[in-house]
Amino acid sequence: MTSTTTPASPAETTEPASWLPLAAVGVTLVFWASAFVAIRYLGEDFSPGALSLGRTLVGSACLGVVALATQGIPRPTGRQWVSIITIGVLWFGVYNVALNAGERRVDAGTAAMLIQVSPVLVAVLAAIFLNEKFTVYIGLGLALAFTGVGLISMSSSESSDHDVIGVLLCLLSAVVYSISLILQKPLVAKLPAIHVTWLACTVGAIACLPFLGQLVDQTADAPTSSVLWVLYLGVFPTAIAFTTYAYALQHMSASNLAITTYLVPPITIVMGVVFLDEAPPAMAYVGGALALVGVAVARRKPRTIADEVPPPA
Repeated sequence: MTSTTTPASPAETTEPASWLPLAAVGVTLVFWASAFVAIRYLGEDFSPGALSLGRTLVGSACLGVVALATQGIPRPTGRQWVSIITIGVLWFGVYNVALNAGERRVDAGTAAMLIQVSPVLVAVLAAIFLNEKFTVYIGLGLALAFTGVGLISMSSSESSDHDVIGVLLCLLSAVVYSISLILQKPLVAKLPAIHVTWLACTVGAIACLPFLGQLVDQTADAPTSSVLWVLYLGVFPTAIAFTTYAYALQHMSASNLAITTYLVPPITIVMGVVFLDEAPPAMAYVGGALALVGVAVARRKPRTIADEVPPPA
């Protein structure tokens, strides 16, 4: 029932060095953490929709050059196009607009922590649709990490004006992220990661075209530094980080990879202090440490666990 017309990705036949997927994850986490800070910084100059369109247009252009130069023209099947379009609308469209709007109401660190409810959803969805094993370690790790995120969120809300709508918008981003990750996992097993990321980003840009007028007007009025930050969002957290994340997804389970994103809030908090002068309260550090413990526990595998069942076509 799998397609025989799509060439296999090189990652299917050649096992990469063990450090390459981990390095890809590290690049992704740092750039994604910086995105929360950049989005917060740009809140006064660009509306949520305009910022999403600017970011995806830049990202799509960069990804297109690399994809065509390294992998040639993509040829997804009809079913794969359905998944790509869905991912593009959800992850690069809805996710970005909702997160940008949410960060106009909550600080960068809080937004990053709220997104971390997504590994809970990913683990459940992966167990249902990708045949991934939901082990005791994953369950315990998720519980610890989710408790840590809860502590961080509560401590942040006590020290700042916390907007319920902003929280809900960030949670919406977490939901569409989780769904998109599950859809992306089978795709990167059949198609080059750069193609999947480029096509999805392009779909997201098309979905955001109704905001073109706002982008043109706001770019003309914005200072040069803000325009450069929009370019940064398109090149680094979008083009580079989404590609390295898709590459890591080829060589790690969806639930374990999603759990590593618990490292984003601590990185974001440090960047927020440095660039935005937004310092979290003391209890937030306790929650961050607990979240990191959860990551370590969830990534542990029992010695007797069987090899992972291949994802469905």
